[in-house]
Amino acid sequence: MDIQRESMEYDVVIVGAGPAGLATSIKLKQINPDLNVCILEKGSEVGAHILSGNVFETRALDELIPDWKTKNAPIKTKVKKEKFLFLGKKSSLSWPTWLLPSVQKNHKNYIISLANLCRWLAEQAESIGVEIFPGFAASKIIYDEDDKIIGVQTGDMGIDKQGNNKDSFEPGLNIMAKVTVFSEGCRGHLGKEVIKKYKLDNNKSPQQYGIGFKEIWEIPEDQHDEGLVMHTAGWPLDNSTYGGSFCYHAEKNQVFIGYVIGLDYQNPYLSPYDEFQQFKTHPAISKILKNGKRISYGARALIEGGFQSLPTMHMPGALLIGCDAGTLNMPKIKGSHTAMKSGMIAAEVINENIINNVSLSDYEIKFKQSWIYNELYKARNVKPSFQWSLIPAIIFTGIDQIVFRGYLPFTLKHPHSDHESLIPAHKAKKIEYPKYDGKLTFDKTSSVYLTGTNHESDQPVHLKLKDPDLPIKYTLNEYDEPAQRYCPAGVYEVDRTDQNNPKFVINAQNCIHCKTCDIKEPSQNINWVVPEGAGGPNYANM
Repeated sequence: MDIQRESMEYDVVIVGAGPAGLATSIKLKQINPDLNVCILEKGSEVGAHILSGNVFETRALDELIPDWKTKNAPIKTKVKKEKFLFLGKKSSLSWPTWLLPSVQKNHKNYIISLANLCRWLAEQAESIGVEIFPGFAASKIIYDEDDKIIGVQTGDMGIDKQGNNKDSFEPGLNIMAKVTVFSEGCRGHLGKEVIKKYKLDNNKSPQQYGIGFKEIWEIPEDQHDEGLVMHTAGWPLDNSTYGGSFCYHAEKNQVFIGYVIGLDYQNPYLSPYDEFQQFKTHPAISKILKNGKRISYGARALIEGGFQSLPTMHMPGALLIGCDAGTLNMPKIKGSHTAMKSGMIAAEVINENIINNVSLSDYEIKFKQSWIYNELYKARNVKPSFQWSLIPAIIFTGIDQIVFRGYLPFTLKHPHSDHESLIPAHKAKKIEYPKYDGKLTFDKTSSVYLTGTNHESDQPVHLKLKDPDLPIKYTLNEYDEPAQRYCPAGVYEVDRTDQNNPKFVINAQNCIHCKTCDIKEPSQNINWVVPEGAGGPNYANM
């Protein structure tokens, strides 16, 4: 039966309160205070689902809120020095920072918590009239008879696992708008829908992703070097697997330490989580963390395709911005400033669309005229060069970025989608990872506990299998079911209690909304959709 839903009407509805969505809302109200703007955020609060390194470039913020310093933005820790290490199993080689491409230098940047910056941006947005609704997940797109997007529907609350309405049932709302903005972050489920529906990625290079891990540690003062930014390449990954680490010394004797692995890796036995844990045992890293305390953990997919994978970002009634579109600058290891700028450009076009009926397609024109386009263009060849393995890629990147400054007269393509890269298990080398010591390395259960993730237990599983039989009948035999290893939260298991009848288990309550399964599953059998609003991680200062 049809559910009677209440409707709310706005000029603009924005899906996602990350840097892109918040920047869009602020710029809209700056340009036209009379516009009615709302933001839907699936997390329990703004920042709850935000995870980033984060070394922050202020360029976009300088344009959006020039007096951010006097308004006490949580941007305090300037980058004071940098290190880059190549790691062997026990050794490390320091790379001179003056030889690094300018795109990888951070002397004007800040070490921040992006979650806290988003909370501050939300305060700025609300102070000028933006309405923000945390805990409301946009679950469906509303189309008119001409397939124009006219709003979104928030998810129903109070449905049990069998799909029946509980006593607490509350139908979702129809949020109608003249323009809808998708700013969900990497692999947004509605963004994925519109890209497919409107064929926005036609003639584009296949999108690329990585999985990023982050922990926050409190360390002894004499091991802390506030303002130090350090990156590494090499061990424990082999030369054919793209990835590397970051270690940022923030304020209050805290260190942000993390690892990023490209999801185009080939070996189905590789566990990104365990690679990260093992990395922390390297002498160059363990000396920083010894006698310290781990206080936070999280993981998130990163969008890395860059310039050649950018989809068309406009469609009837809507725009696609930020990491939902893929504006992250991979070699810079930054996406917050580009996400914000994409939102600011969107705001200008949206206002002209509403006031003067200017086409939303003008977004593409203004995007190409901005500094964000030039920045992504110059970085375009770095990620695809890693298909040649580490050393050739480093040599090529040096030529591309230092000699030609990103203006080589050709553009490399990404060879395939990440889910196509796994080789069969019988052709792969098994990887034996060390046991966790509970001091530097930790199991997934204790790590997930630190995320504060929570989902109502009696609700439909939000990790949908297109074919429920495929994991056991095909993926287990062909790839030894890699979901057991690529998931950073222990969501997927193979229950072998009955050796003759293994079962694929989904622990959906553990999900931290990283979207890795949606990306890496070799048959694209897993579809990530939003659970009930406010479900998922509750990151504090990530």
